[in-house]
Amino acid sequence: MPGILTLAAINDPGLRAAYTHCRRIVRRDDPVEYELLQLMPPVLRPASWAMWAAFSAADDIADDEGATPADRAARLDAWTTALKGELAAGHSADPVRHALIDTMRRWRLDMADLQLSFSTLKGDTHGRRLQTWHEWSAWVADTNLSWASQAMTLLARAGVPVPVWLRRKDIYQRYLDGLQLTDALTDLSQDLARGDINLPAEVLDRFPGATDHLRERRWSPAVNDLVTHLTAQARRWLDQPGLTGALHPGPAEMLRTATRLFHARLDAVQAAGPALLSHTVVPAPPIRWRILAPARARTALAWRLTRLTPPSPGSGPAFPVPRQVRSALTVQPPPPHPSGARPPAIPADRMPQHVAVIMDGNGRWATQRGLPRSEGHRAGANAMRDVVYGAAEIGLSHLSLFLFSTENWKRDTQEITYLFDTLRDQLRSELATHDALGIRMRWAGRTDGLPEDMIEELLQAESATRHHTGLTVTFCFNYGGRAELTQAAAQLARAATSGDLHPDHVREEDLAGHLLLPDTPDVDLLWRTGGERRISNFLLWQSAYAELHFTDSYWPDVDRRDLWNAITDYARRERRYGTVPTSPPSPDGLTRQGSKQ
Repeated sequence: MPGILTLAAINDPGLRAAYTHCRRIVRRDDPVEYELLQLMPPVLRPASWAMWAAFSAADDIADDEGATPADRAARLDAWTTALKGELAAGHSADPVRHALIDTMRRWRLDMADLQLSFSTLKGDTHGRRLQTWHEWSAWVADTNLSWASQAMTLLARAGVPVPVWLRRKDIYQRYLDGLQLTDALTDLSQDLARGDINLPAEVLDRFPGATDHLRERRWSPAVNDLVTHLTAQARRWLDQPGLTGALHPGPAEMLRTATRLFHARLDAVQAAGPALLSHTVVPAPPIRWRILAPARARTALAWRLTRLTPPSPGSGPAFPVPRQVRSALTVQPPPPHPSGARPPAIPADRMPQHVAVIMDGNGRWATQRGLPRSEGHRAGANAMRDVVYGAAEIGLSHLSLFLFSTENWKRDTQEITYLFDTLRDQLRSELATHDALGIRMRWAGRTDGLPEDMIEELLQAESATRHHTGLTVTFCFNYGGRAELTQAAAQLARAATSGDLHPDHVREEDLAGHLLLPDTPDVDLLWRTGGERRISNFLLWQSAYAELHFTDSYWPDVDRRDLWNAITDYARRERRYGTVPTSPPSPDGLTRQGSKQ
């Protein structure tokens, strides 16, 4: 142990004691997870202990059976508030927080990731009733995805190659669902003791009587069938061989070992029968060792062959205090338009929730002026900035912008390079402004063909603003509507092949749940500039009932006032979705423009 701390450049006696304390907590409370953390590179093991011990400490507060929900929430608030203040100071009297603070600063980790997990745990203190698997998966993401992301960041900062595409959280969401479902089954007795059943109503309803029998701690045919079904589902979710295909041998072996260990836990669940309702089930030690012994040898070899770079302690500005989650109270209004124009007052029931924009005409704008096409893209970036400000100013919820389509690869290489450079520069320059405005940035598109640094910029913008609750701006970059639907159909086919989904029971919601950003609402208004009258393979599924708005102006000539005009036009229309028109008065007293659905 002292050798591991020395290797990780942890020489301060107080810090060494804090990290040792974290190691004891993890080893005592989560022996299987501890063994998995031991497969990390030695230089990263102390950081892993600190992160896991911190989560365990917060989880223990949230699950304390001897306290009321209000008391648990207050204690967790106090714990996380203390962490925020101590993070700036760089130390804590609490050994777990002390080690975590050192880890955050030493490896330049983002506090926002941890705060999301802590906020989710706070919600758990009052009990959580999840209705669908979609809600359950979102809860898993809020609880665990940040920790998976931090683990990959640690590996990358230590010099272990981690493919940029793997940092897209949707890639490994289903795998984490499998880990969480396995935990829910093995810890079923503990949850029942607290009166909790951490499973969605959607699956419980499929087995009549199972919910009541679980609460009574009675093993019945319904409970047996439920556990059998969930065990099989967890196994399917854990089997994701595509995750390890392009990984460095070290993390690849860690993932494979985690999969084997969790399959062994599921074996123990199946073998436990009625004991599952009264005891936490774990695989027998000989089984664990048969899995872990060869994994230790393989990962040790992988780390010996990898040049690892521990951080240098005491390097000051090289390890800044991580960014905090922005408080909603500090969000600033967008800068006003130079003309002094103000957004129109649109009644809430006439306001679109999601506006999608095809920003057409950059090249033609430049050609008309005898300029290179690159100047059109530069001017178009300025127009996009003002439209985003206008969307935030009028109170729009979602704005999707078509920046680069899968068909745009046919363009001149020099123009594509300029497009990429323009977006890269804009992401960097606008990040601080979007942070101040509370704007959330997201990316919808394929990684195929994109330079890794471009993917990195998009993912960093997405990660840095993911907790913002204002306007959501989605950059549709390297995006195609047919490609998105094809990918969703392929995922449905895999689900049907694995038995997760019956082909005869596929619903629209099932396909929608496999789109790139399934939580984004359908498009209410699709606006295209540049004089063309087509939607060009943009958000095909999401725009099925969208109102269409076409304008002749080239995109560089557009500003926020054009967006407001488009929204005003939308507010005058009647959206019938196939029903009989009701012809209510329009907001401004004008005759309404009906639209065929």
